[in-house]
Amino acid sequence: MCRIFGFRSVMQSGVHRSLVSADNALMLQSERHPDGWGVAYYVANAPHVIKSASAAVSDHLFRHVSGIVTSETVLAHIRKATQGELSTINTHPFQFGAWVFAHNGNVRGFATIRDQLVARVPPILRRFILGNTDSEVLFYLILGKMAQRHELHRPGFPLADVASAVRDALAEVESLAGPCCVDNEGSPSETYLTFVLTNGHVMLGHQGGKQLYFSAHKQRCPERDTCAFFAPECERPPPPDRGFVSHLIFSSEPLHGDNVWTPLAPGDMVGADGRMQMQRFRAGEPVDRRTH
Repeated sequence: MCRIFGFRSVMQSGVHRSLVSADNALMLQSERHPDGWGVAYYVANAPHVIKSASAAVSDHLFRHVSGIVTSETVLAHIRKATQGELSTINTHPFQFGAWVFAHNGNVRGFATIRDQLVARVPPILRRFILGNTDSEVLFYLILGKMAQRHELHRPGFPLADVASAVRDALAEVESLAGPCCVDNEGSPSETYLTFVLTNGHVMLGHQGGKQLYFSAHKQRCPERDTCAFFAPECERPPPPDRGFVSHLIFSSEPLHGDNVWTPLAPGDMVGADGRMQMQRFRAGEPVDRRTH
């Protein structure tokens, strides 16, 4: 299926190595995931989204964009289509306002339940669904649940409320499509709801059957002696459930380098808010809304 890379940091950083030159960078993975690519990055709190229906490995624009992007927040995706034809409009990340969304997965029997899912999206949001993928509908279902909690364009959208809205939206999808398959190697026709969602400040990743790894520290930072933002947290494992981190990275596969990668279990979520307070939300446990 698809591959996702998400990056959130206290400092602006380049992502060329992660997207292009690492041993299993997205560009190389696109040889097996050739149905389009997209990169979203934030400048002055606004997302810039560049997408193409071409394979990243053979698209000079992907290499060019990956080389110039420097941001505190980046979300990238390469597509192997399960629903919807090959077109830019069906390519991830999807965007609404400041929010961008990238999905690795599938909704089982989507063609037969699409109308029911779309009907559960608030009309004010429904009109912005432009393509015919399950991923875009899932995005707007989540936005609809978030809008019940806060104004969507609120910069300081609470991380716990994003996680709670995600839980509600996924419950509606699974009520129609059945539970997520938890076998990463299972049939591509099953339901998988792995994704990353961000508005440039908050970033949340959910493991919905397809593997998703996160990293919040390095074994040893190669710039520890020169980086103005270096702190002990850069090389120290984060607290098990919540605490400050200097960066949070998501990847469908661990990237070779200094970062320490942790796999998420099915149903688990990890996110960071605008102050880079990271929090884990474990499957089957209520969302903790305590503030810091």
